[in-house]
Amino acid sequence: MTDTSITASRIIDASSDAIFNVLSNPERHAQIDGSGMVQSDEKTDRITAVGQVFTMNMYWDKLGGNYRTDNHVVGFDENKLLAWKTADSGQEPAGWEWVWELEPQGPDSTNVSVTYDWSSVTDKDVLKKISFPVVEQESLEESLGKLASAVSQV
Repeated sequence: MTDTSITASRIIDASSDAIFNVLSNPERHAQIDGSGMVQSDEKTDRITAVGQVFTMNMYWDKLGGNYRTDNHVVGFDENKLLAWKTADSGQEPAGWEWVWELEPQGPDSTNVSVTYDWSSVTDKDVLKKISFPVVEQESLEESLGKLASAVSQV
């Protein structure tokens, strides 16, 4: 952990393509979210390239309950990397990013890392409104555990 990012890693007993299949499907994100904020996707297509935007239905009491986010895909390397910057629905990203990295350890084993990085948040209003990190280390570790369970059900 740095002052502006948190990373969690775990070996998951599954191929990188099986794991990427879950990660690249926004419909599965609520299933693997360790924070409890992701409720459902807004019927977005599978993530296939940088530049796509997928919308998620969220819940966080500190933001008054239900809200939506648009997630702008900024990193895509099939079976290796998936990254997006999150924004309030209809807005440009405010500077925080989610990065999933997959490193095969064999045909049925993958080291998966997830990083939550808020180093690019510079808007003073956002920094007053939100105290980072919004998602804690334990939630990232929980997400990895949920991902391991989800990929075993495929």
